[in-house]
Amino acid sequence: MINMSMIIFLISLFLMMIASIISKKTFMDREKNSPFECGFDPKNSARLPFSLQFFLIAVIFLIFDVEIALLLPLIMIMKMTNIMLWMTISFFFLFILLIGLYHEWNQGALNWNK
Repeated sequence: MINMSMIIFLISLFLMMIASIISKKTFMDREKNSPFECGFDPKNSARLPFSLQFFLIAVIFLIFDVEIALLLPLIMIMKMTNIMLWMTISFFFLFILLIGLYHEWNQGALNWNK
């Protein structure tokens, strides 16, 4: 088992080394690395600045979206478990979510007009 995995590892390593040696992308040139604008030198940088506030809002949305996906199975579990245990777990989970939302609000991460 170990011998076979070692042989596979060595073959894949060998193929990667051969591919990087033969590759045509190893040649670096100023003209090839610069962005193309109808044959002229570019006036501005090819990279646009990205708003950090937008990124933060997107990450917060993603976190709360995953939390919603964790809340949905609680509805199906409600029929199969003790109602007091279910309510305790649900309220505890919602309490943690509300604390996180309050913390984000308190830090100013939800302010759009900065």
